[in-house]
This record gives sequence, structure tokens and C-alpha cells, in this order.
Amino acid sequence: MSLVGKKFPNISIDAMSEMGDDLKINILEEATKNHQKVLLFWYPKDFTFVCPTELHAFQEALPEFEKRNTKVIGASCDTNEVHFAWLNTARDQGGIEGVTYPILADTHRQLANILGIVDQEFEFDEEGNEFFTGSNVTYRATYLVDETGKIFHESVNDMPLGRNVKEYLRLIDAYTHVQKFGEVCPANWEEGKDAMKADRQSTAEYLATHKN
Repeated sequence: MSLVGKKFPNISIDAMSEMGDDLKINILEEATKNHQKVLLFWYPKDFTFVCPTELHAFQEALPEFEKRNTKVIGASCDTNEVHFAWLNTARDQGGIEGVTYPILADTHRQLANILGIVDQEFEFDEEGNEFFTGSNVTYRATYLVDETGKIFHESVNDMPLGRNVKEYLRLIDAYTHVQKFGEVCPANWEEGKDAMKADRQSTAEYLATHKN
């Protein structure tokens, strides 16, 4: 079930800082109290394969997110201790040394289950006994939250599929344009391109003069 248009769940989760500090982070409060957008991205597991490429990609784009008043937060179901060990593992050893944004440690899967992004299923055998299947880790889910705590974007990739970080910058730019000008952003819109008014005449004029 989509959560777009709804408030982000009001729940505080353990997290780890780059310096090894144990934190408690509430995404809703991060957005509303600091009047900023939040990008929360979930990855399956520390010390794996696609995951470190994504964490480094978000780190490399961090100045661009900061320009857009957007806080980046990573998340998985690993513990703070495992996060810290990974943060202290060199990049050329598969680690994420150099990552500076906080990482949630949702070890009890409280938030991940509310969001419905955990790879888990419960089935029954012929005798009616319940048993669990699945990896019990999260998919590559991404949430963009605005300054009011509303989710304005969500996406979920299967585990082998890494994300395109630039697309989230584009989405933030588009949403900020909507907030500022009250216009809507057509397909493939990027900062500096024409947007439209939300009426038929504006759509017709746009289609007559633009090709995607």
C-alpha cells in the first residue's frame, strides 16, 4: 500500500553516526522541526555487494542534497555495532569509510514493517503450522519527505537493482518548483525547463511546443 501523500510514521529508531555515536532518529521530526526535506533510503544489509556502491553514491552527492535543504539518512536492519564496523572498513575493502550521514539500525524491524518493505512471508504447512520464508531484510526502498512530514515520493527496488541518485535530486527539484510556483512538472522535467499550469489549456500549449 502506497504511503505517498501521508505523514511519515512518527517513530524513533536507533541510528549510528560516522563518529560512532548511538543516536535516536525520528524522520518525521527531522523534517518538521528542522524545516527540511529528508531522503531516507533503505538497503538490504551491511557488508554486501550493491549496497556500498549506493552508500558511496549518496555520499558523493551529499553537497547537492544539502544545497536543496535535504537531509540524507541511510537505513537497514543491521545493528549499530555492525554499522560502525562497516563505517571503519576501507572503500577498497568493500567498506563505507568516508560516509558522513547517519544510518538507522532498525534491528527489530519496527519501522521497516510499518513501511511494508521487508522481504518476509508467513506460510502454513499441511498440518497448519506457520513457518517463515524470505530473507528478512529490506528491499531498496526510498522515501522523500517534505517539510511538513508528508511523503511525496516512494520507490522500491528489488535487491539486485541499484538506484540512480540523480533521479532523487531531480524529484526534489521538481517538488520544490511545485511548492514555489504552484505549477506541475511534465515528464522528464529538469531544473530550468518549462513547467505547466494544472489546466487543459496549459497542457495543450505545452504539448504543441515540446517533445519529450
